[in-house]
Amino acid sequence: MKINYKLLLATVATTLGLGVSSCKDYLQEELVGTLTNDYFSTEQGLEDLVRSSYEQTRYKFALEHSYGMFNFGVDEYTNGDQFNALWWNTYDPRLNATDGFVDGIWTADYDGINRCNIGLARIPAIQGTSTLRTEEQKRQRIAELRFLRGYYYFQLVQQYGAIPLVLQPTEGVQLEYTRAAVPDVYNVILADLRFAATNLAPTNTDFGRATQGAAQHYLAKAYLTRGSAVTEQRGQKPTDIDSAAYFADQVITGGRYALESDYARLFDISSYANSSAAQSSREIIFSAQFNNVIALAGRFGNRVHSYFTLLYDNEPGMTRDLLNDRPFRRLMPTNYAMDIFDRRNDSRFYKMMKTAWISNNAATITRWTAANAPTPALVNQPRFTVGDTAFYVIVNTPQTAIPQAQLDRTRYRVYARYYRDANNVVRQAYNPASSDAGLRSKYPQLVKYIDPFRQNLNEESGTKDGILARYAETYLIAAEAYGRKQNYAKALEYINVVRRRAAYKVGEVRPSVNWRVEGGTRGDVTSSFAAIEAKQSDFENNSAREMYPAGVNSTAQRFIHFILNERTRELLGELHRWEDLARTETLVLRARAFNPDAAGIQDFHRLRPIPQTHLERIFRNGKPLTNEERQAEQNPGY
Repeated sequence: MKINYKLLLATVATTLGLGVSSCKDYLQEELVGTLTNDYFSTEQGLEDLVRSSYEQTRYKFALEHSYGMFNFGVDEYTNGDQFNALWWNTYDPRLNATDGFVDGIWTADYDGINRCNIGLARIPAIQGTSTLRTEEQKRQRIAELRFLRGYYYFQLVQQYGAIPLVLQPTEGVQLEYTRAAVPDVYNVILADLRFAATNLAPTNTDFGRATQGAAQHYLAKAYLTRGSAVTEQRGQKPTDIDSAAYFADQVITGGRYALESDYARLFDISSYANSSAAQSSREIIFSAQFNNVIALAGRFGNRVHSYFTLLYDNEPGMTRDLLNDRPFRRLMPTNYAMDIFDRRNDSRFYKMMKTAWISNNAATITRWTAANAPTPALVNQPRFTVGDTAFYVIVNTPQTAIPQAQLDRTRYRVYARYYRDANNVVRQAYNPASSDAGLRSKYPQLVKYIDPFRQNLNEESGTKDGILARYAETYLIAAEAYGRKQNYAKALEYINVVRRRAAYKVGEVRPSVNWRVEGGTRGDVTSSFAAIEAKQSDFENNSAREMYPAGVNSTAQRFIHFILNERTRELLGELHRWEDLARTETLVLRARAFNPDAAGIQDFHRLRPIPQTHLERIFRNGKPLTNEERQAEQNPGY
């Protein structure tokens, strides 16, 4: 069964000076009861506390910071035509210490950490009679809490760099905090995750609880992050990359996880009876748990389903509905995100991107006129009916631009990325490089977060779990580690495991766009793996299909960008990208190269600002910080 969170409120969990600014939001949650510290000295209280310690894993998916802090301002996505918090994409001066997103992630993670610290302090002494009766039972819960504490600190250190390191429960108001150096934070993260990997059970009947594989996956990722630093000081050690490869291998060879045979099955939950059944895939290693019952789905539910959408409900034959979602259209893919795929042979693009919309509203279907009807008999007849295609987005190239006259003859509207006007000039129907909002309202739509199990079409709180770690990413972590060790043969072996799944299989029917737009052959049911098999020549040379930024010249440099390209092809939109680019120290280079709106990015943007709310509440030697002391505590550039 899925783990059920309990939202616990007690003085020990709400008086942490690091997060006091958001207590009022946290206190609006549904109360389990009026709790005191004594509750956490009971067996049931500690079990509830452990469950509640998972709660803040949901926060990543809760509101607009989800894309703002994790997928804006990068190479993959830029803003659509209806946006909030634009500065997270453009890096203008409004991205500063007073921004609510900065405080939100900070507060959520420290709240999660404090819950973990309470449990870690109290579980060893409990004299349980049931679930915490034996030392083994206690060790399992302690391992869960250390996994979660390591997870929360890992997120914090990647976003903010040096941060306060709090390893004991905060009881009463504590206001004296200093930032620990990044190497010290990584030491704690790795120690916590290693303890978890040694002590967590390989499986758990409560789906959603941390397992040994989850700890090993994050150990590999944390070692890779620390060890891949070049100019930054993360405390990197010569053995880090070996450790990343080792722990990723432990997951890969452990026999507990498997890739879905079809990439689309990971995200297409519409054919299931409920979202819970759809999200117990053996490919999922760790996920933030949401619930079909909105009241139990967390403070906000998973709201990412609304952010990758496009404007569809103004089209003939269309009206807003549950399946097509709320058209918030915050993000649109960059040209890089569309062109880094071999769209003819790599099935992932059209399995993760929606390009056709089916009519659901007869009242607004347009009719043929004498000027555009293919035959006189069709004049004044509906151009299509409910259930037919209403409009279609084409991802083509300038070389395959479609004449406008041809587009005018279609029954439904077509938005081609490139078309030729009446003067044979190549133009764009949607353009991530344009400041014209009209050219940013139609684009391929990511379907990974589509949630048909919301209560109604206006409900923002989604029920779909937020995938945090999955098996395909473990392969890519291992591949990057081996590539950094210059064992390119092993790296390619792992990449090609993922690519075999990405290829069209023998007998698999390809979508019509394959032969209508991408140059494929109608009726082709052969394997496409040979066309997309990764080879060393892809990064030994300046391969055009890899779109390497200017100045990336050596094999070692190209390999890093090659693996980043592969992470886009596999993990596009899964809220890893800002951290991927920050950890590889490629954020500025790739944002400038591929995101037309990230012109304001500077080197200091590799870290987020420390929240002003934190700086205004902490003390030094019993006194509030002076303005000079606050500035000294702030990250450079803010």
